[in-house]
Amino acid sequence: MSLFTPLPFTPLPFTPLPGTVARRRIYLLRHGHVAYYDAAGRPLNPKLAELTERGRAEARAAGALLAGVPLDRVVCSGLPRTRQTAELVVEGRGLAVEEDPAFLEIRTGRMAGVPKERREAEYIYGFEGADAEGACFAGGDAFAAVRDRVVAGIERLALEPGWTHLALVAHDGVNRVVLSWACGAGLCALAAFEQDYGCVNILDVDVDMDVAGGRIRRRLIRAVNVTPGDPAKAGIHETSMEVAFGPLLKMP
Repeated sequence: MSLFTPLPFTPLPFTPLPGTVARRRIYLLRHGHVAYYDAAGRPLNPKLAELTERGRAEARAAGALLAGVPLDRVVCSGLPRTRQTAELVVEGRGLAVEEDPAFLEIRTGRMAGVPKERREAEYIYGFEGADAEGACFAGGDAFAAVRDRVVAGIERLALEPGWTHLALVAHDGVNRVVLSWACGAGLCALAAFEQDYGCVNILDVDVDMDVAGGRIRRRLIRAVNVTPGDPAKAGIHETSMEVAFGPLLKMP
């Protein structure tokens, strides 16, 4: 009688990365550059923001970077700027761009509700206190609620069958949540993960399908905030928050 009883084996619903047992890869991108203000400096509706010519170039650069990656799926948040970026990234591949609202961007409140003297703290440094109990982003969405939504979404994607390489095109705040989840630090790390326009992050996940519903065993960060068009960041000096919200500080 053998003293060794082999563990039950559940066939994987995907092909693992070469040389691994049950690993798959997520390419997490931020959308390309958009115009959040009109020519007069007035804020535009961010839900309707579309890629500028610069943003389209950034998306094409990301696509060129990933040209040799055999992507199986591409997912975006559904907002125009992420769909347009995703379509350019996978142009010519014949992949349908999926939409998943779990990855919609965190929203601020109305600017009228933030006193002028508090704008810099609430907008430019808004992610600094994300882990405080009850913290909201500039009077808008609660950080904890956004974290719960995004983490549920990324964990669901990580366990879905049928893919080895997946591209997810999302937003600055959303990507920060995913990276904070991946490193295990939670919301206190949100401010540290800078996400420039058109950047690429690379995450690996090891999964275990021998339990009901599957589970994520390990999360690995391979690359963060890679900007294919300017890898040395020679032309990138402001933070993403300064770029997005700096003009608000000058408004009456």
